This record gives sequence, C-alpha cells and structure tokens, in this order.
Amino acid sequence: MSGQSNRLSWVDTAKGISIILVVMMHSAYGVGEETGGTGILHWIIGFATPFRMPEFFLISGLFLSQVIDRDWKRYADRRVVHYFYFYFLWAFLQILFKVALGTGDPVTAASYMAWAIIEPYGVLWFIYMLAVFAASTKLLHDAKVPRIIVIGAAAILQMAPVVTGSYIIDQFAEYFVYFYVGYAFAPTIFKVVDWALDHTLLAILGVIAWGLIDAALVFSPGYEVQPKHMVMGLAELPGLHLILAVSGSITLCVTAGLISKLPFMNWLRWLGAHSIVVYLSFSIPMAMTRVILMKLGIIESTSVLSVIVMLVALTAPLVLYAAIQFTGWGKFLFERPAWAHIPGTPGSRSYVKTVQQAPAE
Repeated sequence: MSGQSNRLSWVDTAKGISIILVVMMHSAYGVGEETGGTGILHWIIGFATPFRMPEFFLISGLFLSQVIDRDWKRYADRRVVHYFYFYFLWAFLQILFKVALGTGDPVTAASYMAWAIIEPYGVLWFIYMLAVFAASTKLLHDAKVPRIIVIGAAAILQMAPVVTGSYIIDQFAEYFVYFYVGYAFAPTIFKVVDWALDHTLLAILGVIAWGLIDAALVFSPGYEVQPKHMVMGLAELPGLHLILAVSGSITLCVTAGLISKLPFMNWLRWLGAHSIVVYLSFSIPMAMTRVILMKLGIIESTSVLSVIVMLVALTAPLVLYAAIQFTGWGKFLFERPAWAHIPGTPGSRSYVKTVQQAPAE
C-alpha cells in the first residue's frame, strides 16, 4: 500500500485479523509439538486453514494497480527491494539468535545464512514471496499477458500437486493465484465490501452462512486436528480448496469492513497497519516464551500454554516498536534507511539531497 492516508480502515483491520491468525498458528503448533496435544487454538486455526495465508496475499495485492505502471526502478524499490531488505535483515537476526547463539556453531549459522538467499528462511518466507510475487506480476503486466490467462494458469498451479523440493517454486504454485486475484479483482472486492457496509444485516448473515459451510467442509469425514498440523476433510480437495480460499478471503474482508465500523475495535486496525512489525519479530519472543513455560512445567494445558505464547508473541514486537519510537534507536529494524533504497527513488539519499537542493517555489 502507499501511505496511511491512502489506506481504507477495513484493509488494515483485515491485516490485523490475518496477523493474529498467523501468530496463533505458529504458537499453537509450536506448543502442540512440545506437549503432543491440541488445544482451543488448534481448532480455530483448523477452521481458518483454507483462507489464513491466501487472505494475507490477496490483501497484499489490492493496491498493486496504483503502482504497477511505474518505471521498473521505482516499482522495484517499493515492491521488491523493500521486502527483501526486511527479509534479509530479520533472517540474519533470527539465524544469529536461534542458530549461532543457540547452538554455538558459527559454521552451521553461516550455512543457514547462505541458504536463506535462495530458500526463504522460516516464518519469513511470506516477506520473501511478496517480493517474488510483486516482480512476477509486474513482468506479466509489462508483457501484456491477459489477466484471465494468468489467473487460469495460477489456478492450475494451485490445484496441481507441485512438490519440487524448492520452497520458492512450491510456494509460488500454492499462493501466487491469491496475490494476483487481489490485484486483478481489487475494484470488485472493494465494491463487495462497500455493499456489505451499506447492508449490514445481510452481510452478517452471509458471513455466518459462509462460516457454517467452511466448518462443515473442513471438519468433514477425514479431518484430523494434529498437534502441529491440520488435515482437512473435503476442504482439502483440489478446486474446492481454491474456492474456499478465495471466498474465505473475501468473506474476511467483509468481516473486517463490518468490524471497522466499531470504534472500540480501532486497536485491530492499528495492529493491521503495523502487521509487518509483528510478522518480522514475533518468532523470537514466541520461541523464548514457549521454552521458558515448558521448562517451568507449571502449566500443563495445551490451550492455556498456546494462548499465553500467542499473547506474548503478539505484544512483544509492539513493545519493541514503541521503545524504538520513544528512544529513536534501532529504527532500521522496521523502517528502511535511505541507503537501502535504489538511488534516485523516493527515500534514497540521492533523492532526498535533490529535493533539499531544489529551489523553493
């Protein structure tokens, strides 16, 4: 997205819901792996499995049309270099804490860092793939490939059992269709949410109806809620999974629109506007909290442990962000510095210098 002034409140609210679901999944599965059990968060994540990550990608593509016609230098700076900067910075920090300091083996840490260049590292894969998807969409746009063909090909990739062993290729096949749908159908999605805001009761009934259908398909015969994985029932079927993911993503957008009308839910909008802060840094406090709680052994309930880990993982990044804003130290962690911009683009040192030297009108 561009600046805060160009954002619609429901978009940030939707991102707020999305980041909560992401942190919830990693918290629940991490605790589940340690305890060998499942808790309440496992069931919530099970319900959200069809649309949890597709929705995040779909929203990320909503405002792409506003910048897609820019020259490659400006576009790449905002939509490719931007994400790669944060990806490599936080991949280094996570590998430093988890591998180098955690194992005391600098050779293994260096190996992880080298692989992180060509294979997305850990939970940061989403940030990596945003850059890949943005570059791919720009290439397709400039090549004037009809959108219907791109969507058809991307849908086939999503439905096909693509398992190459390359994380980039496999995740591209699984999720590119949602990013592109967000880009291609943004006007329609905005109209759907606008309609929902004008027809609140019907929208609420529609959300409830979709939720019942999703639950029925996810928890149909064959489903299994496992400590670190969710096996869906009929919702796992190719084609049906894709339909549920797209419809679920749009339903979540509608839900976010309805929630954004409630003044006491502004915290969720704020969280969504700062979702990248949480996404980049939640895994370290999450892992530390889980390890400490497991070693203490005071709490045995998987549900309670998962909720505590999730709350810490959500709030710790925000505390760090607040401390940085207050002290002015460490802004490079969440704000891209001038040297990390392509020269001549807004935000770069050369651009700022040119603007400062320009004569006043």
